[in-house]
Amino acid sequence: MYKSIDEINERIRDGSVRVVSAEEMPDIVDELGVTGSLREVDVVTTGTFGAMCSSGAFLNFGHPEIPIRMEKMWLNNVEAYAGIAAVDCYLGATQESTTRNAEYGGAHVIQDLIAGKSVELHARAKGTDCYPRTSITNEFTLQELNQAIMVNPRNAYQSYNAAVNMSDRAIKTYMGYLLPSHRNITYSGAGCLSPLPNDPTFSVIGSGTPIFIGGANGVVVGEGTQSSPGSGFGTLMTAGNMKDMSPDFIRAATMTGYGVTMYVGIGVPIPLLNEEIVQHTAVRDEDLKTSIVDYGTPFRDRPVIREVTYAELKSGSVEIDGEEVRCSPLSSYKKAREVAAELKVRIEKGSFTMAHASRPIDAEKRNKPMAEKGYVCHVNEMMVAKFVTITGGESVKEAAKRLLKGETNHLPVIDRENRLIGIVTTYDVSKAFANDEQDMTVSEIMTKNVITIGPDAPVDFAARILQQHNIGALVVIDSSRHILGMLNSYDLGDLVGGRGRR
Repeated sequence: MYKSIDEINERIRDGSVRVVSAEEMPDIVDELGVTGSLREVDVVTTGTFGAMCSSGAFLNFGHPEIPIRMEKMWLNNVEAYAGIAAVDCYLGATQESTTRNAEYGGAHVIQDLIAGKSVELHARAKGTDCYPRTSITNEFTLQELNQAIMVNPRNAYQSYNAAVNMSDRAIKTYMGYLLPSHRNITYSGAGCLSPLPNDPTFSVIGSGTPIFIGGANGVVVGEGTQSSPGSGFGTLMTAGNMKDMSPDFIRAATMTGYGVTMYVGIGVPIPLLNEEIVQHTAVRDEDLKTSIVDYGTPFRDRPVIREVTYAELKSGSVEIDGEEVRCSPLSSYKKAREVAAELKVRIEKGSFTMAHASRPIDAEKRNKPMAEKGYVCHVNEMMVAKFVTITGGESVKEAAKRLLKGETNHLPVIDRENRLIGIVTTYDVSKAFANDEQDMTVSEIMTKNVITIGPDAPVDFAARILQQHNIGALVVIDSSRHILGMLNSYDLGDLVGGRGRR
């Protein structure tokens, strides 16, 4: 059995269309079977509402009486890109205010415009014969703009890794605040209600597919940037008229320690044209898997701690190493349901119809990492390969001797397999002598949580770690924690502004 887009649109127009949400569809398929569900249901609505940093808007202000070709531009002190045309700009959601930093940014300007608030424009130009004006300051509202088109390069991830922090210090990320030693997990996405898991082969979603975006009827432009559906991480480039949007479905936010982002409500209707599409829309949270990855490792290929289903994530806790770890979503499932429900209402009222995609999206494509072709200096090029070590059972007196003999301030502590277990410094030893504790063992005074780095890390990244932790040296180790060398702050020159005590 098959249906056509025209048949479904005819049912939308005459009011006989049957629309259900992606949450309802699995039970319907269980009850009616695939063929019966295709006969009974016409459209499945999806929804998601989460942080979508790769978002923004094209704005056109119109020409003032004395024309200006705006070259630098700020909206409520947030810089917009003016290198498009005389009075056009692109405002990125994550751009931060020049006066309020991460407290206010492009996403807040967009939210303010959609909410009907007035926004201040300030622009500068060099002045030309046809555009003689060199500056302008003005206020405007959304309705006073000629065009305000939201164009989001990357929205509606098919799935996204859940985040945990296996390191010994708390970190602030775009996945929220992650406590040390895997004490919490954060995740994003609506699971079975999300758009792309309901059409993983992109059989109906493509360029020209009508969507709900931020409260407006919008469209899929095509595949999103960084789209990798072949590995389960597809994305969509989306667009919609800001003048039709609602602050109910566009929210600005600031992630502490990361910066500005924007929450966007996206809903995609899935027209049921054949049995294969029906089967895809019967997906449950138990069927959808993602990886919990360690964000405490600051590299692209972060370690995978374990695979997990969205059903487990939504339960509120996930087991890691025999412990129940609390999970919390960064996206809103409640708002995702509102998106799917509003889309259903619009279809049933006849104000939203289906359309064939004008160009398909490659469902097998995989994203590629950056090809770094320029010279990058790595840690193994600058580290000192000759170093002195000590074991934990030796005395503080012996540590003092080795520090003096080795002409170093840092003494890595190793176990019987020559693996790093701690570090002592001249400060630690001096403190022990001052407290008359020189007969103690090294393991009693050493720092156990050693800040380390791998040999292939760029040296500018190493310099940032030294500054961030206020330390004077890094122990370079391999994947088995065997010591390869030492990297001192004074070896990095201008990359490190100042040395700490360790």
